[in-house]
This record gives sequence, C-alpha cells and structure tokens, in this order.
Amino acid sequence: MKQILLILILVFSLSSCGSKRTVVTKRDKTITTTDNKTKKIEELEEVEKVETKEVIIKDSPEVYANATEEYIAIYSDKAQDEMRAYGIPASITLAQGILESGSGKGRLAIEANNHFGIKCHSSWTGQKIYHDDDARGECFRKYRNSLRSFDDHSQFLVGRKRYANLFLLDQSDYKGWAKELRKAGYATDRKYPQKLISLIERYQLFRFDQEVLGVSRTVNQKHIVKKGDTLYSLAKRYKISIDLLKELNGLETNDLHIGQALFIKPLPKD
Repeated sequence: MKQILLILILVFSLSSCGSKRTVVTKRDKTITTTDNKTKKIEELEEVEKVETKEVIIKDSPEVYANATEEYIAIYSDKAQDEMRAYGIPASITLAQGILESGSGKGRLAIEANNHFGIKCHSSWTGQKIYHDDDARGECFRKYRNSLRSFDDHSQFLVGRKRYANLFLLDQSDYKGWAKELRKAGYATDRKYPQKLISLIERYQLFRFDQEVLGVSRTVNQKHIVKKGDTLYSLAKRYKISIDLLKELNGLETNDLHIGQALFIKPLPKD
C-alpha cells in the first residue's frame, strides 16, 4: 500500500513540473523558461530622461568700446562730486585722470592708486612708490584706493598758490583750465593743454560740467546698440558721417556690441 502511494505522489509531482513554466525578468531584459530557452527582448520604446534645470537670467554687463569709456563710467560721478566740493571742472579732473593714468592701466594707477601723477614733494607723509618720469626713480604718492587719489588731486590744486589763477576761471571754461594747468607747472609737456582738450572733446567730458552747473545738455543724446545696428546704419539714421561717429565715441574699429552706448550728436563748434 505504501509503495502504491509513493508511486502516485511521484507521478503527480512529475506531471506538475512538466506543465509549469516559471518566468523571471532580469535586468538584461531576458526571459528564462524551464526548457532552458532564452529569448532577447528588444526595446520597443526609448525612455528619455529630461533633467529640469533652473534657468537664471542675468543682466548683460555694459560693454565699453575701450578702456577710456570704462574709466569715464567708473569715475565720472566722483569727478562731479569733486567739482561740487572744490570747483574744479569734472571734465578737467577726468581728462587729467585719463591722461596721467593711461585710463587706469598705468603702473602708478595699478600699483599705487595714483591717477594724477602727483609726486611726493616735501609735505607728503604717506606711502610712496618710485617710478621713472622726468628723471629716473622719482618719488610718487601712493594711496589706499583710487578715490583717495581723486580727493588728493583736488586738495593739491586748491592748496597751492601757484594754481590760484585756475579758480578765477569759469568752471565751464575747460580750455582755459587746461592752458592754466600747464602754465602753473602741473606738467612739463608743452602739448599738455591740447591733450586735455582733445580728450574732453573726443569723449564729451564737458557734459559732466554741464550737469553740475545745470546747463541744458543738448549734446548728450545717446543710442544703445541693438542687434543689427552697424556704424553705416546709425550714421545714415542720424545723418552724420561714420568717421565723426567713431570720433565722438573713441572707436578704433567698426565693431559694435549689443548694449553699447554711443553718442550720436556732433561736437559743438567754437
């Protein structure tokens, strides 16, 4: 009897195993069956993973045609503050700063924050730097920052008798100030007045004097360069020559940049 039961159990087990199929899904996209047959499953769909990234829109930095324009943008407010405090035309302060410091790129400006080429003199008790000028290894003043250089420039002119005649001139007379600076001995270069005047007119620095003095700024019209603008199209639109447009803005090439500010009015005539 026991033997018959064992035989029946064995038969039942074999019949069950033969009919059952076990399906196992693996990571390699295969299916394994009890008959040891493996079939590769082809991908019918491609799942695309999309990463969502935060988009930060920043204001484009203002683009300047050259280092001088950038210098003017940085220091024009300070020059106007000095004009209000001491009566020195902002145009003169800016022109001297541009000329003496190489638009802020000269050694004295970079290493000593000295933007006006002011030498030590016997009264100077601050830090010093030595630099070749009229003679080798001359002593120049060194400042904590560039704004301190602007302060000292104003005090230097106001505090010395030889510059007293400057303050008898009208604050709008930048030509007179340029000539008197040379006459009073600020610089030994005979062309110093012409260089200052050229910078003032080329970059329309007199507009900063006019703002302080409250004069109507009929020459301060600007155009912000947009996509598609060229010197040719702007000259045609505003009815001035390309050469004059370049001269007004200190452009050395025909390249323009989106966001660039251009002066478009011609210089005032004497």
